[in-house]
Amino acid sequence: MKILIVEDDERVSDVLSAYVRQAGYTTVCVASGAAALEALGSDTEAVLLDLGLPDMDGIDVCRRIRGISGVPIIIATARSQVEERIRGLHAGADDFVVKPYDLRELLARIEAVTRRTRALPVDPQTAVGITLDGIVIDVASRRVLVEDQPADLTPKEYDILAVLARYPGVVVPRDRIIREVWGTDWNGFSRSLEVHVGSIRRKLARPELIETLRGVGYRLTGS
Repeated sequence: MKILIVEDDERVSDVLSAYVRQAGYTTVCVASGAAALEALGSDTEAVLLDLGLPDMDGIDVCRRIRGISGVPIIIATARSQVEERIRGLHAGADDFVVKPYDLRELLARIEAVTRRTRALPVDPQTAVGITLDGIVIDVASRRVLVEDQPADLTPKEYDILAVLARYPGVVVPRDRIIREVWGTDWNGFSRSLEVHVGSIRRKLARPELIETLRGVGYRLTGS
């Protein structure tokens, strides 16, 4: 499994690469956004992306990667503001860690997002697609159509919507969504889940489609 490390501090890059390789991964290290886009390949299974790059903002790099690939992206940066995290998630990042971070936690996050790239289990009853109020969730192609027009959902947003669509009208607990989408029981993804749900509502232009049950979870209300 190949991890692309995008980090302009050579010392940090060397430490990250050595630690990740010890866990059985292979790594490719680059120090700029342009080099990251060039190094990204079909065999890249995750990207660890710093935001403070010398040639372009890491958020732009994230957005450009997401425009051409569904590869999991973890942003690792010293920027701790909540706004930066939200910008990163809206740009298509799957996760966000703030420096300094524990390398063991970082490795656990890499393992979680790479597990998530495997297709979610498909219910035979919904193997072709799910239709809700003019919205079609095409399970086979992992596409969502709104009034026959494709919705620009990220892979994470699609996975969240697919989980909710399997249980229309039923409240799906937050921890269950996190477990199915992120592949973990750790509740640190709760804020990420909220941001992604908000993005889904906006992109589908149907804010009422996903109902929030505070402290419990989410429910797909279409029929």
